[in-house]
Amino acid sequence: MHTTKTFFIAAVSAMALSACGGSGGSSSGARDQIKAVGSSTVYPFATAVAEAYAKSTGEKSPVIESTGTGAGMKLFCAGVGAQHPDIEDASRRMKKSEYEMCQKNGVTDIVEIQVGIDGIAFAEAKNGPGMKLTPTDIYKALAANPFGKPNTAKTWKDVNPSLPAEPILVYGPPSTSGTRDALKELILEAGCQTDPAMKALKDSDKDKYEATCHDIREDGPYVDAGENDNLIVQKISQNPKAIGIFGYSFLEENADTIKGIAMSDVEPTYETISNFSYPGARPLYIYVKKQHLAPIKGLQGYVEEWVKHWGPDGDLKAKGLIVAPEDVRAKNAEVIANMTPLDPSVLK
Repeated sequence: MHTTKTFFIAAVSAMALSACGGSGGSSSGARDQIKAVGSSTVYPFATAVAEAYAKSTGEKSPVIESTGTGAGMKLFCAGVGAQHPDIEDASRRMKKSEYEMCQKNGVTDIVEIQVGIDGIAFAEAKNGPGMKLTPTDIYKALAANPFGKPNTAKTWKDVNPSLPAEPILVYGPPSTSGTRDALKELILEAGCQTDPAMKALKDSDKDKYEATCHDIREDGPYVDAGENDNLIVQKISQNPKAIGIFGYSFLEENADTIKGIAMSDVEPTYETISNFSYPGARPLYIYVKKQHLAPIKGLQGYVEEWVKHWGPDGDLKAKGLIVAPEDVRAKNAEVIANMTPLDPSVLK
């Protein structure tokens, strides 16, 4: 029954992809360009691979849109056919709820590929005060209700007496961003868990725990700067009292105007992120809609192009991608070669 259903969906997909017009379709016929949506962190790497693919094949360059991981997942999981994207770029792993949304909408076969590693970098202007922070400092400064009480901290000194008496001003990613999710899970939650009562709350009331540990204040100190990480770089480079949060590659690319902030005395560097000693290290992924492989010309080729660029000698490293360990690269190259569908049991 499942096989029949999958075949039917694939057939409908192929028909949709080759039909004229339609929602999001081309009025001149089938869509002849690969379309990817998702993470602003993965965007520069996906764009570089797209350009390399177009150059080596003579095909049109895939269209890459920076929508944020969360917003991209909604677009990716909305269905099969020409009006839906082929690839989701993600700065965090797909959630179980997102996988279920995909299944519900007929996106039955999804391939997960880890393309590298990144770190959530905290940065300040070159002439900034030289801040040194911990996950606890960040949690106390940015959580809506740190340890269950409304956040009244106005300055960094309110958070930690050893920090400067400067107003808390942090430019960071929006709620649709995988970087925001990683900020909550890798940094805020680590700070929250320094209180034994919060650890106990995780077992007794998971929803309350997540709200207490993950919710970010909305009264001014945290500024949602949208999906344009370059805008955050610009804002903090012009204001030495501000802090920015974005993917490590943006820190590396703008080292002439901004500098990294140490987290628990660990600087955000290529080495500390690659060995996960930096608290904000995280894997980066792309998700491929297997049902689009046959109808979308070049989709397999574009995905295979990643393998040529993600290694120690690849050009993505020069763009700020942290190269994944050799065994991880080998495993994911095999996933690409076989287009092995994701096992949903690994998702949370």
